[in-house]
Amino acid sequence: MNRMLGYCLVSLTGMFLLTGCNLVVFNPKGQIATDERDLIILATGLMLLVVVPVIVLTFVFAYRYRATNKTARYSPRWASSHKIEAVVWGVPLLIIIALGWVTWVTTHALDPYRPLDSDTPPINVQVVATDWKWLFIYPDLGIASVNELALPVHTPVSFTITSDAAMTSFFIPALGGQIYAMAGMQTRLHLIADETGVFRGIAANYNGPGFSDMHFATLSLRPADFQAWVEKVKGAARPLDPNSYAQLAKPSTRHPVTYYSAVQERLFLDIVDKYEGMNKADKRRGQTQLNDAGKRSDHYLVKEQ
Repeated sequence: MNRMLGYCLVSLTGMFLLTGCNLVVFNPKGQIATDERDLIILATGLMLLVVVPVIVLTFVFAYRYRATNKTARYSPRWASSHKIEAVVWGVPLLIIIALGWVTWVTTHALDPYRPLDSDTPPINVQVVATDWKWLFIYPDLGIASVNELALPVHTPVSFTITSDAAMTSFFIPALGGQIYAMAGMQTRLHLIADETGVFRGIAANYNGPGFSDMHFATLSLRPADFQAWVEKVKGAARPLDPNSYAQLAKPSTRHPVTYYSAVQERLFLDIVDKYEGMNKADKRRGQTQLNDAGKRSDHYLVKEQ
């Protein structure tokens, strides 16, 4: 009895402590995050259709067929039951079919590369993960920021993500979506904020000693406030070119928020190309074709002469 009371007290204490936790995934602030939360709840509920009855019946059977219960029905010659077999195999089969259908639909609906349906044009943000900070480039605005991401509320955001260091994962729990950032590669993610506020963004994949400090603030702002933020960044009078980026890319932790009023064109693609990305391969292939064409031209000139 004392042991059971102790278990109950521990469980109640744990539940009390959990009430102070901020379950960000279950408190979404964007369309994608809301859809992902609903998917988690639906999938968990479907699986609990089997788990809960099994747990309950385990205690029921243990109590009903205990050694001291002499009135329990005893059937030593009982071998099988088609009804029980139908339930044991049929219910899980139906759940698997339902989960398969849900997975098929949501895999396409929540594809991170799929643009969001909206009447508002999206803004483009190029994301570079370095050791150990996040660089956000706004190619259409010609500005950049470090460890601070600003976006207008109710506006789709199209992210193009890469890494200039170890592989990591880009994740804003309140807005949903999580996708890897890899050197020499570009991944895509589309998100939208349905509420204004400040949301925490993190590196969700361990990438070295500065991993725990590799986070950033996501500012979901009203359009007027976003324009004010853009003007503030443009007034920083600090350009981002290959030299300043080389200093920025050096390993550091707890890097302060930094603004760049101008960004050199193709800087993001140059970062990708450092690791033999597709653009560099295309340029080398194009150069080879030009050289081959030049050789053929020379050959034809020699023949004509």
